[in-house]
Amino acid sequence: MKFPWPTHPTVPVLAPGLGRTKTGRLWVYVRDDRPFGGTAAPAAGFFYSPDRGAAHPTAHLSTYTGFLQADGYTGYDALYHPARSKPGPIIEVACWAHCRRQIFDVWEGTKSATAKEALDRIARIYAIQDQARFAPIAERVEHRKQTVLLLNSFFDWAGTTVVKLSAKSDLAEAFRYAIKRRQALSRFATDGRLEPDNNIAENAMRVPVLGRKNYLFAGSDSGGERAANIYTLTVSAKLNGLNPETYLRDILTAIAEGHPINRIAELVPWRMVPPVGAPPS
Repeated sequence: MKFPWPTHPTVPVLAPGLGRTKTGRLWVYVRDDRPFGGTAAPAAGFFYSPDRGAAHPTAHLSTYTGFLQADGYTGYDALYHPARSKPGPIIEVACWAHCRRQIFDVWEGTKSATAKEALDRIARIYAIQDQARFAPIAERVEHRKQTVLLLNSFFDWAGTTVVKLSAKSDLAEAFRYAIKRRQALSRFATDGRLEPDNNIAENAMRVPVLGRKNYLFAGSDSGGERAANIYTLTVSAKLNGLNPETYLRDILTAIAEGHPINRIAELVPWRMVPPVGAPPS
């Protein structure tokens, strides 16, 4: 199953002639079918762009068909539109973590009882997911029968509650964000392949986010593209249980020793995983 979770943080990039940096973007798409027992190897694909335009995810996913789980960034909207010229549909799966984060920020700042109730309702949804973690698809769907009831209850309550709030309040905005995405936020409950959030992609992006603390900037747009390529390899290596430094050393050694270019696919991380019982490198 090809199933990417995208996210796209900033990266400072040197702007020649300006004496300062500009803001570039790193995009990551992660496939990880392990939570439902899928057999496809996990992988992360990073892309660099000089801006946050919607044209970039459209280009990244130009041949993709399947589910796409992401936040509410409007740049993804065209991907879900049935009139787009693509080989097949991309089905939106929204992220509960992003919904919860907005509500939590309100509760943390105001201690609103309404925000607290929303958080408690979301917590009950997640409690069921803990029971279904790493279970087979059919078992996950069985566990999630209760989730459907909790989701319906949450959205019914949110719909009656939001009209009682100040329309311009942050909490009302957070509720509208969730209500607008009700269908996309509910898809995971009846499909055992899906997750309630895209935290898998968020975790993958921790590597470049931490990396920003150890370098000042990318030297150019091409430097940003090279960084994205390196992050693709190292994060995919981590997802497959490999030490990134060891993995890079091994593939660079193989290339230096004449590994044939027409067999370069043999060096992707999931084909470098040692067999079960092999001694550690």
